[in-house]
Amino acid sequence: MAENMGSVTLETRGTIAIVTLNRPEKLNALTPFMLSELARIADEIEEHPVLRAVVLTAGGERAFCVGADIKVWSSLEALDMWRNWVRKGHRVFDRWATLRIPVIAAINGHAFGGGLELLATCDIRVTDPAATFALPEAGIATCPGWSGTQRLVQLIGPGQVKYMALTGIRINADRAYETGLVQEISEPGNVLATAIALAEKISEQAPVSVQLTRQIIDAGAGTDTAMALESIAGALAATTRDAKEGLASFSERRKAEYLGE
Repeated sequence: MAENMGSVTLETRGTIAIVTLNRPEKLNALTPFMLSELARIADEIEEHPVLRAVVLTAGGERAFCVGADIKVWSSLEALDMWRNWVRKGHRVFDRWATLRIPVIAAINGHAFGGGLELLATCDIRVTDPAATFALPEAGIATCPGWSGTQRLVQLIGPGQVKYMALTGIRINADRAYETGLVQEISEPGNVLATAIALAEKISEQAPVSVQLTRQIIDAGAGTDTAMALESIAGALAATTRDAKEGLASFSERRKAEYLGE
């Protein structure tokens, strides 16, 4: 691993995964290596047979994530910025937004720029009362690059996103709760335990029902609607007697006799 490029860790506790951004000395600013690790861990979680919920958090007490590492992306040529930074971030964040199991963010500190955009991929967000939230890109002559202008609008509406993105103003935890950006404010210093308790509550529910409900809620909001419709339709069709007849007729090289049941 390149020096000071940070890390992302995965810990499993029974049916719960805890994923931690680990670069606290740089306020967990994201590097290309950390993006790759987020993608790898998402794939690992997807294939894990017993996991039912994920908690996404970060190391240290000051910040959840202050966004993309400026020193990394500011040194890129325009085409590399497009190919290897913006597009990669979108692919990774989209992967997290469409995980099979729910993701709960435990926001231990400030979430700015790409850090706030990463939070938007989660299903439920719990914050420490000292955290603040901002989209500061316009102040350094750039724009939100990882769906801050899209996914965040679905969460809190265009007016609130414009208020934050066009001014760079930080909002506190209370305002984030009022706008629907976060769903719960923990006691000071207790955000991880609060998020884990929510993950445990989710894990007590019927897992397939939880996963299907999550998928159809997202589909109703316009996220991966085609995948939701086709996967649920395919699963339903596979339970029918006609499905068994179709497979049997194919194996036996005969004409199928479908009954519509």
